[in-house]
Amino acid sequence: MKLSTRSRAVVLSTALTSTLALAACGAANESESSSGGGSDSGAASLSGALAGAGASSQQAAMEAWQAGFEGEYPDVQFSYDPAGSGAGREQFIDGRADFAGSDAPLDEEELTAAQERCGGGEVFELPNYISPIAVIFNLEGVDSLDLTPDTIARIFSGQITTWNDPAIAADNPDAQLPDTAITPVHRGDDSGTTDNFTDYLFQTAPDVWTSEPDGVWPLPGGEAANGTSGVVGVVESTVGAVTYADASRAGELGVANVAVGEEFVAPSAEAAAAVVENSPAVEGRGEYDFAIELNRQTEGSGEYPIVLVSYHVGCVEYDDQATGDAVKAFMSYVISEDGQQAAAENAGNAPISGTLREQAQTAVDAISSAG
Repeated sequence: MKLSTRSRAVVLSTALTSTLALAACGAANESESSSGGGSDSGAASLSGALAGAGASSQQAAMEAWQAGFEGEYPDVQFSYDPAGSGAGREQFIDGRADFAGSDAPLDEEELTAAQERCGGGEVFELPNYISPIAVIFNLEGVDSLDLTPDTIARIFSGQITTWNDPAIAADNPDAQLPDTAITPVHRGDDSGTTDNFTDYLFQTAPDVWTSEPDGVWPLPGGEAANGTSGVVGVVESTVGAVTYADASRAGELGVANVAVGEEFVAPSAEAAAAVVENSPAVEGRGEYDFAIELNRQTEGSGEYPIVLVSYHVGCVEYDDQATGDAVKAFMSYVISEDGQQAAAENAGNAPISGTLREQAQTAVDAISSAG
């Protein structure tokens, strides 16, 4: 059975700017006492390796989390491979990664495989990164546009081919739209961002977008590039190009406001967080699995529905004690107020709410090892 949010590389440098590293280190040291997110008292002596892999959308946030974590636990060799959500889930399931970053929850088949990887035990899925997915474009003289779901679906399905198309003009009567050809750019790798974006189109523009949500781009045509940096890079270098990517990566490119009810809403951390707060949990999951069924069809004022909730996926119990201790310490820092603030400052995402933090803390507290 397919959920409506079904899912479908380089190791980060351990060095950041000294300002970020020192700030995050200080935040990490405070988190144990101020946020209740600290790890065991002996965790400061942690050593060994901790490997994560997955969503490239988390990359900027992961840099901040890595700096804070390594500042507190310098003897742990931390790495994160931003190879994409699908690759991250695969690496976790086959044991090459200790945890995965994923822009969509595990599907039922993956969940079963993950439980087997965890020795038949429980799996945690923590929604630790929340950010809007922006429709980003490169159009000379145009910084923003208003777009309806149907128009977005027609652009990415190839039905609208120029920027002065009547459908775009109707939503932007005051804009000077050129007849520049549209080059839609999609992810070429298995991507949770694609899964979220196609889920949005499938739910909000069903008469236009008939392909079910998938992490693999379902249609022919357009340009393809791997990773968030890849698609944004193509748009930066191609006049008339448009893509979908984590809003924090838009830079100087144009960004679309999306129709929600009677208004057009810009992608923002606050608008993304508002949708998540009003979305239900996926049913039938384990005690420490907090996957969310996103409310793409919201008409709530100030809510932005093309939202990405990126998860950290791991085992509640690890075979190796050093790995279990390291995962517990890292997740403890990530969900802490200080860890979330460090990520928000570096990536522009929305910090998780107090409710999500309390839920995640139950899972972090339960992480242990059989060793």
